[in-house]
Amino acid sequence: MMEKKKIDEDDSGPSSPKLVDRFGFIKPESSSSPDQLKRSKSTSGSEREERRVRKWRKMIGVGGSDWKHFVRRKPLVVKRRVRKGIPDCLRGLVWQLISGSRDLLLMNPGVYEQLVIYETSASELDIIRDISRTFPSHVFFQQRHGPGQRSLYNVLKAYSVYDRDVGYVQGMGFIAGLLLLYMSEEDAFWLLVALLKGAVHAPMEGLYLSGLPLVQQYLFQFDLLVKEYLPKLGDHFSQELINPSMYASQWFITVFSYSFPFHLALRIWDVFLYEGVKVVFRVGLALLKSCQDDLTKLPFESLIHALKNFPEEVMDPDTLLPLAYSIKISKRLEELKLEYEKVHGKEGQSIITRGKQKQLLERNGSSRHSKQAEKQKGGLIQSPEAVLLQKLSLRRHFSHRKAEYDKLDGSVTQSGQELQRRDSQLMSRHATS
Repeated sequence: MMEKKKIDEDDSGPSSPKLVDRFGFIKPESSSSPDQLKRSKSTSGSEREERRVRKWRKMIGVGGSDWKHFVRRKPLVVKRRVRKGIPDCLRGLVWQLISGSRDLLLMNPGVYEQLVIYETSASELDIIRDISRTFPSHVFFQQRHGPGQRSLYNVLKAYSVYDRDVGYVQGMGFIAGLLLLYMSEEDAFWLLVALLKGAVHAPMEGLYLSGLPLVQQYLFQFDLLVKEYLPKLGDHFSQELINPSMYASQWFITVFSYSFPFHLALRIWDVFLYEGVKVVFRVGLALLKSCQDDLTKLPFESLIHALKNFPEEVMDPDTLLPLAYSIKISKRLEELKLEYEKVHGKEGQSIITRGKQKQLLERNGSSRHSKQAEKQKGGLIQSPEAVLLQKLSLRRHFSHRKAEYDKLDGSVTQSGQELQRRDSQLMSRHATS
């Protein structure tokens, strides 16, 4: 009877539909979201948005075929348009183009599938445990074991196999989740690789290595930037014993995707992928500058709360980001990086040591693979060891193959057969070398 009653209650009727914003996040019932407040404004601005989309389509070409040519001819135009915001309907494609991940995808056909299907990861249980914590209010990730959570698991698991030095760290879930909202699993995986391995900008894998060495460097730089650019606030932080690790770590680890308004996070990511990590420093300084008069009046406990809960009016990207761009820190960032490396040189040496260890593993793996290949009967499914060797070989020859593809001047424009033929030539050249 109890079970029957429970079934009847569950089948009493469809639940009321949940309201979602334009990005797919479930809205609180009593919220006055920016979507509602700006509905009339967005309607009147639809024609302007359509013009923006047409400009961007003309700039990138079909499938991104004109992108590299346009960037070379008019870099300042591209920079200005990226800072104004990439049209949402084109964001996924443009992110792949400006990050270099599209080239990685073309140079490594089938690698992602092999990593997902044929490899195992020591981080699988950790990934499963954390999946439900990633964007829990978004409809794509809400269903337990649903398509969103499965895709997120696949991307994180594949990367933890691809780079076992990094493996999996919790903050990676928000980055992968953000990417999956705008592209396929495989595209999201290669964009994650491009970011952490440094396809365009400096590698960011140090954010997730043991000891978080790059996080420590960024916090060191940010602490001194606050004291130099906002001396009054910096003095108050010193008096209250506040340091950036208490409030800014997640800014760098998740690039503002963890707890910031999604529309602001997207605008930051547009610029982050094109200009690099300096925009994270700029936005952080702009946030503090916007609130410094209030922050300097707060004691320790209230200060910590305020630094993790900025006012909604400060989060408007159309006012916050121009303020961030006005803060010139590129030269000073480089100086502080060198200063940090002088004091903390051991982290750099440890990364070099890991690289040498990986090369040794590759050489040992090569001999083991040759023995394993003799036992294989030529089946289509490769052993996990063979897949790992192939992946390492692709990574070892990344720079060589990238140079080859650059000669094509935008390999996206080539036919699929041409790309496959080129890939076969490069792989056979590697096999005979």
